[in-house]
Amino acid sequence: MTTLAATAGAASAFPKAFSIGNRQQKVIGVGLIGVNGMGWANLNSILKVSGVQCTALCDVDANVLAKRADELKSRGITPKLYAKHEDLLADPNVDAVIIATPDHWHCLQLVDACAAGKDVYVEKPLGNSIAECNAMVAAATKYGRVVQVGQWQRSQQHFRDAMDFVHSGKLGKIRLVKAWAYQGWMKSIPVKPDGPAPDGVDYTRWLGPAKQRPFNPNRFHFEFRWFWDYAGGLMTDWGVHMLDFALIGMNATTPRSIMATGGKFAFPDDAAETPDTLTTVYEFDDFTVQWEHANGIDGGPYRRNHGVAFIGNYGTLVVDRAGWEVIPEGQRMEAVPLRKSQDNGLDMHTANFIEVVRSGRLEALNAPITAGAHIANFSQMGNIAYRTGEKIYWDAKKQRFTSNAANKLLAADYRNGYRIPAV
Repeated sequence: MTTLAATAGAASAFPKAFSIGNRQQKVIGVGLIGVNGMGWANLNSILKVSGVQCTALCDVDANVLAKRADELKSRGITPKLYAKHEDLLADPNVDAVIIATPDHWHCLQLVDACAAGKDVYVEKPLGNSIAECNAMVAAATKYGRVVQVGQWQRSQQHFRDAMDFVHSGKLGKIRLVKAWAYQGWMKSIPVKPDGPAPDGVDYTRWLGPAKQRPFNPNRFHFEFRWFWDYAGGLMTDWGVHMLDFALIGMNATTPRSIMATGGKFAFPDDAAETPDTLTTVYEFDDFTVQWEHANGIDGGPYRRNHGVAFIGNYGTLVVDRAGWEVIPEGQRMEAVPLRKSQDNGLDMHTANFIEVVRSGRLEALNAPITAGAHIANFSQMGNIAYRTGEKIYWDAKKQRFTSNAANKLLAADYRNGYRIPAV
């Protein structure tokens, strides 16, 4: 099985900058599994690439599936429709798939897709547990498939430029890296009663390997990410984006220890399970990485609601999706005014995926599965520290924590006859 250590190397480097060409090759048929939200955004982005067509859609919610099919039909696109991902994967007109289902389904669908000979663009976070991520890396390797993880900031030039500046040494010794997501638009999730699933929804299929429980609207569609059965809250939802660059900037891989504290401080009585307020500290040999998140607040560090700050002896570089700047420490260095983003990261990312599908040059992927697995596992470590209430330590040789309580959370708890694939 692929280990956390084995996935670490890709976290610290980018391939060469990517540019879109006009290569004339066969039309690539793309199928979308999970047609709501980010899946729909991914599909519309990938359809901007020349020589790509949507040949299939799949969703357990027939209502959303019909809605998206009608929207595509109005644009002259008529994909086949499926309720089960296995049927879509058997379609010979599907060359590549986008997986944008809730996190707890990613592993099963990606492994199935690789075994079926499909290339994959999978939403982040890659998996919902360390064991799942390792299984997915093993599947992509075994079947030789192209897998791009949806961490699209890796395709934005200004993030690359910011990392180059960090690596230049101009900030001096960096002792602390902060990464954060303060999301003011995320409000309280009111408690709602259980009830029947909406007509047209295959709820048993939606649950898949998760624990059997009555349908509740709070756990469905977008809100699934606030419940441990299906996802990891903001720690994995946004952490994989921002912490990814913390590691890239520091050329870092696996921490010595992790500790976390927080809770439901903003909305203690609402329906969500994951913490709305969290601070996580990752200890390395001579620096620390600190993660913060807060629902319902936009006033994050450096007046940004998300970002990464590299705090050096001479100055601090701050980067987010809008751009990057350097704030000097007194007179120790010159300021760098805000360098704004100039490109569309999602469009560059999906185009990069299609280019590699055509070329087969896995080294040209901007967010290969090894990088996606490493940062998903890194973020999962933060959640494991929070859920155990312990300062936890990773044993790289044994690929386990030194804590029994932490080790119990290495793998997602699969139910209903499902198993984490043994690849």
